[in-house]
Amino acid sequence: MRLLLIEDEPTLRAQLSAGLQHAGYAVVQADNGRDALFLGDTEDFDAVVLDLGLPQLDGLTVLKRWRDNKRTMPVLILTARELWHEKVAGIDAGADDYLTKPFHMEELLARLRALIRRASGLASPVLQCGELMLDPRSSRVTLAGQTVVLTSHEYKVLQYLMHHQGRVVSRTELTEHIYAQDFERDSNTIEVFVGRLRKKLPTVPVETVRGLGYRLVCP
Repeated sequence: MRLLLIEDEPTLRAQLSAGLQHAGYAVVQADNGRDALFLGDTEDFDAVVLDLGLPQLDGLTVLKRWRDNKRTMPVLILTARELWHEKVAGIDAGADDYLTKPFHMEELLARLRALIRRASGLASPVLQCGELMLDPRSSRVTLAGQTVVLTSHEYKVLQYLMHHQGRVVSRTELTEHIYAQDFERDSNTIEVFVGRLRKKLPTVPVETVRGLGYRLVCP
């Protein structure tokens, strides 16, 4: 899953980025509103963490322009605890959720999981495809009740496909959504990860759509 993290305070941004990457997210960072606006308008993200107090262009303006430009990715805004009016303004501008500073990393992760799940049209916190179950809270994968051990990249590919069940996902899209911003990306390795998933999950239908990508077809 690919996140856009927008925070101008360097220490907090570094801490958040480390925590998000540790949780398995591919993180793209911005420290000002103008860069954030451009990234959100030109690239695809599964969710955005947006601080409102940004230099060059404030977060509320960035959010309003995204929504005016029909950008629909879920946005979680960060606000100061005493500025309750920022929460109201953020929700009215198109934010999907908010979190007040200071906060625990576990709560941020839980809220992001919920936003991404709802954006995919999924109600349950556990992703399911037939007898295949994936729990993002514990990163546990089971097939017919048996635990399946996956590498981190295999897990990320499977998680993304399960969030987009029935849709064709290109190798380029998978590459962008599983690798971190500064990682040397190679879309050819996606084929390797999919091949490994098919061996470890032999009853799970991961189809190859020739010339387009992959599709997870669930009963």
